[in-house]
This record gives sequence, structure tokens and C-alpha cells, in this order.
Amino acid sequence: MSRSRIVLASGLGIAVAATLSLGGRAVLARQAAIARRRIGKPHGEVSIVADRVWRPGLAGQPAELLLLGDSLAAGLGAERRKDTLGGRLAKGLARQLHRPVRLHTAAVVGSESSALARQLDSVPADLRPDVAVIVVGGNDVTHRVPVSESAAHLESAITRLRARGAEVVVGTCPDLGALRAVPQPLRALGSRMSRQLAAAQASAAARAGAVSVDLRRAVGAMFLDDPDSMFSLDRFHPSALGYRRTAEALLPAVVDAMRRRR
Repeated sequence: MSRSRIVLASGLGIAVAATLSLGGRAVLARQAAIARRRIGKPHGEVSIVADRVWRPGLAGQPAELLLLGDSLAAGLGAERRKDTLGGRLAKGLARQLHRPVRLHTAAVVGSESSALARQLDSVPADLRPDVAVIVVGGNDVTHRVPVSESAAHLESAITRLRARGAEVVVGTCPDLGALRAVPQPLRALGSRMSRQLAAAQASAAARAGAVSVDLRRAVGAMFLDDPDSMFSLDRFHPSALGYRRTAEALLPAVVDAMRRRR
């Protein structure tokens, strides 16, 4: 979601400009400037590379785990590869299956749902992931992408993955209302829009044969109640603990998906 740090407030403000008075727009503009100053770019735009075989000492052929999506999927904000979302999921899956897990990350910082097709194009043709995890949506909200368009891109990506024989787990759009660096009422607007997108993503996943995990329900309260621990330095991306809790929320669905392939 990194690119949205620049356009978060302005994007959401434009989305409702038609319904706001000049004074209301001025308030949102001021809040945009506040949010940009608070968030900054302490992590840059590149996440840690966590791709490798996790728990290689376990017996058996490695399970193939693929991650697609935005900076959450890429693990931006984690300082160690084992603390990225992919690293957490790979370790947890290996522990549950008692076999190694090879992680492949095609997720790209700053991606919208429309980028999923390019990410899939970048995956080697001979790779047959057992399970693919998609976490995307925050940038769609901040960049004012229509919900129906975002959901259509997600559904198309799931369909392609299913055609390659992969089980798919979707982590729906997190609640942007947890971003304390964004002032009110802009934060409440972002929260409402992210909930709308998450609902559409869950429906798209079901239609395409994927399983969805509602990240707002699963971990949203943790980010709201303990932002100092759950967010990283930029107060926008998860900390090591934030990624751990997010992975714990996704892992049961990922394990179940893997076991369906046996």
C-alpha cells in the first residue's frame, strides 16, 4: 500500500468532493497535508526479500506458496524476512504440515488490484503453486478505483490461479479506519470505503472458488486498540507483531487449502 501514503487524503477527498461544501473540502485538504507529514516514507518503497525454502530440514517435497498483492503481501515495514507476511505464513504452514514450504512473492509495493494480472504474468510458467494468498485493496480505496472494477480484477486473478491448479486464499481489504495518522473525518470515510471493498472482494472470491478471510474482523480491533505495537515506524504498515497477527488470522485458511490438495 506504500504509494497510497502520498495520495491517501487527497484521493479520498476527491471521491466525495461533489457532496462536500467548499469548507468541507478545505478541511479534508488540511487533513491530507497532516497525514502526509505524519506518515512519510521511513521504509522506502522496497520490501525485504523473503523468498526461500522455509524449514528445509523437514521431510518431504516443499509445498509451493505464492503471495500476490500490495505492500502488506510484500511485507513492507518488516525488518527481518521472518517477520514479513510471507515468512510468517511459510513458517506456520511448514509447522502445521510437517514439511518444507517454498515461498514465492510476486506482490509489489504500491499495487492496486489491476496489478494482479501483471504479477501473475511474472510468475514462471512452470511454477504450480499449491496455495496462493492475495492481500490487496488499500490502494484501490485511496486511489478511488470503483469497487466493481477492483472486485473484477481480483476475480480474474483467482480464476487464473485456479486454472493453474492452485487453491486461493484472499485476505480482504484491511480497515483503513485504523490509521491513526489520518485525521477525522477522513479516517471514517476511508473506513467505510474499505469495508465496502472488503465485502465485494469476499463475494468475488466465493464466485471464483477461493476462500476469503475478513482481515477487518480478524485483526482490525488489534490495530485500533494497540497501534503503537501493531504498526511499524510509519504508522501505516504493520510492525513485526502486526504481520504476526495478520498471518495468524490467515494461516488456518491457508492450512485448510493446502490439505484440500492432498
